[in-house]
Amino acid sequence: MAVIKSKLVQAREAPAKWLNLVVLGLIAIALMAGVWITYQNVEAERASRQTVQKSNQVLAELRNIYQASLRSETGQRGYLITLDRSYLAPYRKGREEVRPALANLRGLVSENATTRQSALLDEIELQVTRKLDELDETVELLERGELLEARSILLTDVGQEAMEELRIAIAEMEAIERQSLEQSQAATEAVQARTVPLLGILMFLVFLFVIFGARLAARAARAETEAAQAQVLAEAHERADLLARELNHRVKNLFAVILAIIQMSGRGKPEATDLLESVSQRVRALLTAHEVTQGALDRPVASLRDLIETTLSPYQSKSQPATLEGGEVILPAKAATPLGLVLHELTTNAVKYGAWAQSGKLEVTWEEVGDTIRIHWSETGCNNADAPQDDGFGSLLMTSAARQLSGSIERTISSEGCDITIIFPSLMTLADG
Repeated sequence: MAVIKSKLVQAREAPAKWLNLVVLGLIAIALMAGVWITYQNVEAERASRQTVQKSNQVLAELRNIYQASLRSETGQRGYLITLDRSYLAPYRKGREEVRPALANLRGLVSENATTRQSALLDEIELQVTRKLDELDETVELLERGELLEARSILLTDVGQEAMEELRIAIAEMEAIERQSLEQSQAATEAVQARTVPLLGILMFLVFLFVIFGARLAARAARAETEAAQAQVLAEAHERADLLARELNHRVKNLFAVILAIIQMSGRGKPEATDLLESVSQRVRALLTAHEVTQGALDRPVASLRDLIETTLSPYQSKSQPATLEGGEVILPAKAATPLGLVLHELTTNAVKYGAWAQSGKLEVTWEEVGDTIRIHWSETGCNNADAPQDDGFGSLLMTSAARQLSGSIERTISSEGCDITIIFPSLMTLADG
């Protein structure tokens, strides 16, 4: 009989183990997707900066070409009218500058030039050549003393037409470059607009996957209890504990791998440091909440004080003190992960903008009233005007966490500090959406 029951337990464990492995794989995929989204955002910003730099160089060379042509024309006109040779200096200077500027422009645009840009490059070079030929001819005539012939060339309006055509071609080229800048900026903004909600969704999916996997482990443990006798039950508990430790070890390894990938993605890209550090901190907050709670989801296992102290400890010091006050409160295991992320978000805000950034005071109190747990986070002696007020990732995270806690998070921010009140049931059922 015992052998039959043992086989029955093993038969029930097999699908549960496979489901746990599937959930673990889904967690890995979601975290990898988060890294990929971050990488895409960094690449979009890098491409935008390259486009801005190149377009600014093109615009600068276009201005140099027009100004050099205009300077050369001014010197030629002055020499023609006054016969003062000092006007030949700006004429020669402009003439010397225009050819290198044309070469630089062609080098910047030619590689990825459109058909229209190539035509405009040729038009600009043609009109510059026409203008320089007209200037050179009149100056040579003046040098030989043939004033009337030089003025007759001026009266043909060839030089004026060349300058007008040059101005039109340069204006169109400038318009193309400005349009390219606007398109690049719009593309970057579109990527950034997608990044925050997608990261929020992926984090939320990670929560669901972890909780669902833990539920499967709990169901397997209950099935073992019902199916086995005393000896079989002890063996089943040992196997369940081993499976839980293995799952916990693999989850922690996954977090370590993800953090390493995020850090590697930022190598050689200092412009991405802030974004990657923000993502890394939120992944570490997930790991902290995971380490505080290690039991099955159907029984309370996490101390509220331990969770708060673990979150504050990396930042707390003599210069950044915190007052903690509250009795022994045991959290529902389902509350540890979303509450840990909220506490991490509040702590980093205090370091960046709030009490710990401005030598203010931070006080955290909590109590259990009936079937409700209440946490009060208070920062005084600080001006939170610089804190972000828009619906960014932090607001999205708190809204999602409040839904998972089946409770509410109320925030009051003023010029004197901020007050946050978190309320959720002590016996809770995980919200599905």
